[in-house]
Amino acid sequence: MKATFGAGCFWGVEAAFRQIPGVTATAVGYEGGQMDNPTYKDVCTDRTGHAEVVEVDYDPEKVSFDQLLDVFWSNHNPTTLNRQGPDIGTQYRSAVFFHDAEQEATAKASKERWQLKFQRPIVTQIVPAQTFYVAEDYHQQYLEKRGLSHCHI
Repeated sequence: MKATFGAGCFWGVEAAFRQIPGVTATAVGYEGGQMDNPTYKDVCTDRTGHAEVVEVDYDPEKVSFDQLLDVFWSNHNPTTLNRQGPDIGTQYRSAVFFHDAEQEATAKASKERWQLKFQRPIVTQIVPAQTFYVAEDYHQQYLEKRGLSHCHI
């Protein structure tokens, strides 16, 4: 099954999901914008409407979508609009791109539960999955390629 999450810069988010038993593959890319086949340079202009996202392939027999949502919520600040740490722009927005009605319902229920853990309102978008554009190869497993375990945030 697939799950797609936007939680700021995709490097650290991808690294977090790759550690989860039951996650069979990850890819970083762009989703939710108006331009076909955007590049990193395009997305960084903050004019394409795309978010930096991680597409997660997972085995639902080993990890649930709800468990993946827990990883998502705990690896970024979902209360900051279009920002994660020093990264600012709509490409850094918090978003769950659901692939079916069950994922939508699970994401909304999870958001309600996690809201209790935050002082400020969660601003995460929960929206239908759109076309996923794979990011350039040098972005894939970026931290692992550099011997790092997490980002600066």
